[in-house]
Amino acid sequence: MAKRKEDPPKGSPAWMNTFADLMNLLLCFFVMLFAMSSVDEDKFEQVVASFQRTFSILPSGGASIGDGDLISSGVSQLEMFGIYYEQMLEELSEENSEQTEEEKDITEAYEEQALTESETMAEQIEQAIEQYGIQDQVEVDFNAEYVVLNMNGALLFDSGKADLRQEAYPLIDKLGKIIAVYDQNIIEVEGHTDNVPIHSSKYEDNNVLSMYRALTVADYLRDTTTVNPAYVKSSGRGDYVPIADNSTPEGRARNRRVEIKIYNSYNSDLN
Repeated sequence: MAKRKEDPPKGSPAWMNTFADLMNLLLCFFVMLFAMSSVDEDKFEQVVASFQRTFSILPSGGASIGDGDLISSGVSQLEMFGIYYEQMLEELSEENSEQTEEEKDITEAYEEQALTESETMAEQIEQAIEQYGIQDQVEVDFNAEYVVLNMNGALLFDSGKADLRQEAYPLIDKLGKIIAVYDQNIIEVEGHTDNVPIHSSKYEDNNVLSMYRALTVADYLRDTTTVNPAYVKSSGRGDYVPIADNSTPEGRARNRRVEIKIYNSYNSDLN
């Protein structure tokens, strides 16, 4: 006679308790990961509300086994979770604010030092220009990045051309001796024009003409001074950066110019 099998124990299998504990612990783990991550506060509040409505494990919905207790976990209670998260956000905000103020102070100190160096350079260059007797041909200005030497284009080039006039060589030679003192600084030559269109078979517009004029001066400085050629740059700006009114002959004459910018040590990184 076949032996009758015993009926299985009533209720859920024993492994279900262990599985439930594991799921609750995993949920707690991921909630803590979420708390430590950087999230948008509005989105976080939406997630909290979703947990409250769906799982009833957060303060406003804990009705299953003790208000706010994770079932069978015996470990975590999330009643203060929202408050903790808000405090953490406030602390992070205060830290970021302090860092921002510190970075701002560093930036201002850096710019002040750079401006001071440019001012010193400008004074030295003005003295040298007076010694060479070319103060009526060169204007000097400066900012926190560089000292700029401004020369009227008519002194250097004939109208519509990019070849240096014979009368311009003595002026460029003297400026070259001044610039050579700053042989570890970036030297940038910029060509500028007025807004009157040109008609030339060699230069199609003012942009091209200004570029070739700047290149002519830059190449001459590379060939005749001890400045590292790698530190000498050139660019043509056309009529896009006027310093005077293009509606008058005097203004257009001022806009037709070549500028030599000598960058201070704070702004002479080749990279």
